[in-house]
Amino acid sequence: MRKLLLLGVVALFTFASPQKDSNQTKEIVPPKNLDPVYMLDVTKYPKFNAKIILKSGKEVVFSCPKAMFDFYFRPFDYPEYKVKEESDFKKLLVKDYLTGEWIDAKKAYYVFGSRLSGPKGDDLIPLKSKDHVNIYMLKYGGSRVLTFPDIKQRGYALIKYLDMP
Repeated sequence: MRKLLLLGVVALFTFASPQKDSNQTKEIVPPKNLDPVYMLDVTKYPKFNAKIILKSGKEVVFSCPKAMFDFYFRPFDYPEYKVKEESDFKKLLVKDYLTGEWIDAKKAYYVFGSRLSGPKGDDLIPLKSKDHVNIYMLKYGGSRVLTFPDIKQRGYALIKYLDMP
């Protein structure tokens, strides 16, 4: 009797399990509107959005600049995007917080330590010019203004520092 019951359970799991399609890929890519770093819906925070355009043509959209820099410094944590070296990044874009327009992340100014928080807490607020930095800091404050080379020099440690509770 036990053998018959065991045979029935094995048969049930064998025939009831979904068949794998040979055309399915093994990659797991987050849905288009989810940030791959924080898994946040990027449409909820449009003023903070950032994106990377890869050499392959794929666009990776982030909920905030901090998430973009996390991806930039540690692309190996996201193997589904197949980024092997810095030359795989075609363009890095952030939104100027005051105007909402897309700007080159490598030419932007970033305010650190302001009263404004991003979708995941402390963030680097991108602005396109020194005038915008001055206007922003009058309203929200800030302890330091960084450029892309400054952020690159500080590396991933800066991003982890911003993520601390």
